[in-house]
Amino acid sequence: MTQKTPLYEQHIALSARMVDFCGWQMPLHYGSQTQEHHYVRQHAGMFDVSHMAVVDCSGARTQEFLRFVLANDVAKLKASGRALYTCMLNEHGGILDDLIVYRQSETDYRLVVNAGTRAKDVAWLIEQAKQFAVTVVEHHEKALIAIQGPEARALFASCLPLQAARQVMALKPFHFTEISDCFVAATGYTGEPGVEVILDAKDVVIWWKRLLDKGVRPIGLGARDTLRLEAGLNLYGSDMDESATPLESNIQWTVSLTPDRSFIGKAALEAQKEAGNIPRLVGLVTDDRVILRHGMPVFLNGSIGIITSGAFSPTLGISIAMARIPAGTERQAEVEVRGKRIPVKIISLPFLKKDPL
Repeated sequence: MTQKTPLYEQHIALSARMVDFCGWQMPLHYGSQTQEHHYVRQHAGMFDVSHMAVVDCSGARTQEFLRFVLANDVAKLKASGRALYTCMLNEHGGILDDLIVYRQSETDYRLVVNAGTRAKDVAWLIEQAKQFAVTVVEHHEKALIAIQGPEARALFASCLPLQAARQVMALKPFHFTEISDCFVAATGYTGEPGVEVILDAKDVVIWWKRLLDKGVRPIGLGARDTLRLEAGLNLYGSDMDESATPLESNIQWTVSLTPDRSFIGKAALEAQKEAGNIPRLVGLVTDDRVILRHGMPVFLNGSIGIITSGAFSPTLGISIAMARIPAGTERQAEVEVRGKRIPVKIISLPFLKKDPL
């Protein structure tokens, strides 16, 4: 049965076009996907991301557990109030999910995982946690709102008491604070500054309306996808999954291969790195009046890659795509679109070159 977030009725009231996304009824747009995209880039928009899962891990050995189950090293989080982007891998180095982990204390960490993998993720974490005597709790009573754009943080802060507002405005990237019953993190998925807020589901409608009153516009999944694509941010299930490793997904920087710890998938990644010839996840651009789409083949000198994500970029005014291609140094390729080969330029990611936070 399709699930609904606590904000479902608000989306209906705002005439959102609803679609099934990973088993959830979610807003695709509220009228114009392109206008929503530009509003986030220029002002501030908010996304209902309550379909994602909030998972808390606690126990004396929680850090040891997370150092074993995650590819990035939570020991990098030297103090509470800091966050880390990472992947959770299988034994073959394939990506089970990408997520953000937050250190709340020496023994308490919070994870936010993707909607499409939440059941699998939670089951995996619970199973792996047994040997560490760590408690894993999924919070079904929580909701999440992402407020993104150059005006986002100031508009959210304007809803808070003065001291709390100052805390929010002072947050550095990948830091968080807990205020007014809200867990507020300086993270996002758009390439714009902003915050992601975790709060009780019973309070989320009140906060949604407050933000609407401040001029923050609701944004659907369509604009969320073009925003993250311009920012060169991977989408799980398209740009990476269990068949791909972080080394071939342009997120090798999320892997900590230091000799002082072992983690699930480490041996496979070390073997892949040693072997070399690792496929690349790159950007493609074209001035041709076609839209590059997921699944289209990419032709290089005697080899073939595939587009993992593609769309028209509202900000850049051209068609862009992410593609996994064989190792090499080629800067030009062709994409087959409706039986015709279109020239494309291979570039490094992201497409939109700016400081994200």
